[in-house]
Formats: sequence, C-alpha cells, structure tokens
Amino acid sequence: MLDGRALYQNSGMLSIEKMLQGSVFCQFFAIYINTANQESLSASYEHFLKIHNNFMEELDRNRTHITLARNAKEISALRNDGRIAAVLTLEEGAILDNELRRLDELYEMGVRLITLTWNHENCIGFPNSTDPEIMEKGLKAFGIQTVERMQELGILADVSHLSDGGFWDVVKLSKKPFVASHSNARFLCGHTRNLTDEMLKALAGAGGVTGINFYHKFLGDNETGSIEQMLAHIKHIQKVAGIDSIALGSDFDGFKGPCELSDCSQFPLLTDALSKAGFKDGEIEKICWKNAMRVIE
Repeated sequence: MLDGRALYQNSGMLSIEKMLQGSVFCQFFAIYINTANQESLSASYEHFLKIHNNFMEELDRNRTHITLARNAKEISALRNDGRIAAVLTLEEGAILDNELRRLDELYEMGVRLITLTWNHENCIGFPNSTDPEIMEKGLKAFGIQTVERMQELGILADVSHLSDGGFWDVVKLSKKPFVASHSNARFLCGHTRNLTDEMLKALAGAGGVTGINFYHKFLGDNETGSIEQMLAHIKHIQKVAGIDSIALGSDFDGFKGPCELSDCSQFPLLTDALSKAGFKDGEIEKICWKNAMRVIE
C-alpha cells in the first residue's frame, strides 16, 4: 500500500489504472518525508525504509504492469515490453543526516533522484523562502559533498524547493545535468518555488529540465490550475531557455486544489492543447518524455 492506497487502483491522482489510460510509460515516484512529523532524523530514515518496503511490495504485486527502473536502458526495455517504468526518488535530503555513505545505500535501493531540501533547513542547505536572507543562503559543506557524490553515483540533483543561493551553488558544482522536477516560471507567477529567467537559462545550459508543476498556486494569481496557465509557462520557458529544457512534473498527489487535469489519465488533454497551440509533434514529444529521457541517459 502507498499512503494507505493500492497502487493499481485508488482515488488519488495517480494509479496504474490511470497511467495506462493516460499512456504514461514512465513515472517518477517520490518518497516524501516531512521530518517535522518524526521524532528524529533517525526516525525519519526508518519511516523512509518503511515506505520503500511498501513501495517495493506494491511493485511486486503489480509486476505484470509496472517495474522499478534504474536507468534509461531499463526504461526503454520496459516500454518495449508494454510495462510502466517506475523511477524511485526521495523528496527531502534531510534523512542523509550528514552521513555520505547513506547516499550509497539509497542508490542500492534504487533511488535515482533526490530533491535536496523540502520546506525546512537540513544538512544539505536551505529551502525556498519568502525571507530574502534565507533565499540567499547556499549549500552547506555537507551539501556540496552530497551533490558531488550524487553525480559520481548517478543520482539526479533536484533543485525544486531549494533556496536561490543553493540553486546557484548546484549550477557551479554540476558536471552533469540537474533538474527542477516540479517548478514553473517565476516571471509568470512570483512564488519562490518557481525559477527566475536567469535560473531557467542556467538550468538549460547545464543540460537539465524544468518539470511543469500543475499546482494552481505555482501557475498564476487567479489560481485556476488551468491548461491555459500550463501552456503559458511552457511557452515562456521555451522562449527563455529553449524547448529542450521543458518536461512535465505535475506534482500529482503532492497537492490539493483546482486543476483542469484532475489526474494522470487526462494527460492527452494537455497534449491536444499543445498541438492546438501550435507545438509540433516533435516538440510535444520532447516535452512529454524525450527531454527527460535525455537527462536520465
């Protein structure tokens, strides 16, 4: 069970059933840890292990439909076999707890992306914030070691939720592409979780992608969560950073509120809208999967 729900069929935004309906062949699954809800970082890590165990049990239970993928080759093989590739990620690097060896443990368990911070300061660095002083703070010494080791192992660094200062530290450290897995353009919506035009350009320059977030508060001030707003962010990022820097982050099951795409079965509504907006088939393929696959490769 995942958060008390079966993976094949549930009332959430994402399930195997809905992914099949939406033609999803690869999905990043984030194990999200809110350390504020745990007694200690040790307890947070134990909580991660429990969720990981449940996740692996669900994959085994549904192995005819979905399988854990550790690299691009496995994703492609699963797609050819008609199965969904599940890529495991961690949202909140705090559970590393200043122990670099834990990165190797996470890698062995299949983790291939880590969102460096969530909404709290941790051993890696500082989160996005409305406080300018916090936003200026960068990675800590352990955070620098973490990003460097992640690149050695082959774990993607995810800067969504990271402070602006932390973002620019990742830019300096990156010898390989990094990502903002679920962030939008700050030019269109001033929320600090979104990226400035300068950030979008730097991310693209490093070969990375920005995953469009469907959360209404990151899309626009009128908070409708509309496809029109999603298209506006895609067009802006294309203009600023190029078509190769755009992916789909959604943040399904990570938010509540109005969204024209109520779950992952409705992805075809977005691809139809992209086509009607003048995007060519090749560009739509890049946005939907090719850009992300290039980064994974």
